[in-house]
Amino acid sequence: MNRPVVVGVDGSSSSLTAAEHAARAAVQRSRPLHLVHGYLHPLGYGVPLNPYDLGVPAPTEAAQQMLDQLAAELAERHPTLAVQVRQVAGGPAATLVEESRRADLVVLGSRGVGGFAGLLLGSVSGQVAQHAHCPVLVVRPAEQPIPVDGPVLAGVDGSESAALAVRLAADEAVRRNTELVLVHVRAAERGGAVPEEAAESAAAGQAESAELLARAAARIRSDHPVLTVVERPVRAAAPEQALIAASGEAALVVVGSRGRGGFVGLLLGSVSQALVQHAHCPVLVAHPYEPAD
Repeated sequence: MNRPVVVGVDGSSSSLTAAEHAARAAVQRSRPLHLVHGYLHPLGYGVPLNPYDLGVPAPTEAAQQMLDQLAAELAERHPTLAVQVRQVAGGPAATLVEESRRADLVVLGSRGVGGFAGLLLGSVSGQVAQHAHCPVLVVRPAEQPIPVDGPVLAGVDGSESAALAVRLAADEAVRRNTELVLVHVRAAERGGAVPEEAAESAAAGQAESAELLARAAARIRSDHPVLTVVERPVRAAAPEQALIAASGEAALVVVGSRGRGGFVGLLLGSVSQALVQHAHCPVLVAHPYEPAD
């Protein structure tokens, strides 16, 4: 199945920026691009908000014109790109999660920062990043120019989720013809420790960090012999702080998501959640692919 790159479009500046990122991703992957507009209000969950307004509303002509115009502009900028557009009678988040079952990648914009809105992802981007069935690229508003030729960054912690993120990050680095930077963040040393114990703990932490990075790098170098892989051990108070800071020099950060099931399935992990909200470049949330139909 030729899975497409799917991007959610609602006409906002955030979604238009996401559409350009999605077009580039589709060209890099040799995939078609689908521009999808879920046109029911996200709080309506498919039910008319007005109890006297029975039935599902029809697609709007204005939204169709917006989609057609965007498709034409993207096709002009990317002549090899095949673009399809459609409106779906569903809430934006539910629509994109369903689309993710058959997609190679889902792309969407995030809410802007500032005030209470800055503390949380927009309802659509948050739900899709949490529950998608394929990788999700969240495009944040750029506070500064994103280094297009910058490296692809991935965090390493020894978990299965991080291992998937590293594999996807390597694929992205190959597509972009750039280097892959693997980062392992170990906790800063606690104050007040006996000097001998502190030195022993620091040495053990350095050894563990080096081993984790070496194992991850060896697997990637085996699969991608020509890819430049940089191993970067970092010591910081919190992993998310170090990775957010490092994202300022990256073209893309790839993070693992928390596993599904139970309460854990309702939230992204704290590190991935922080990066999706505060990174200085686009963030790819790694989800395993749904089996093809």
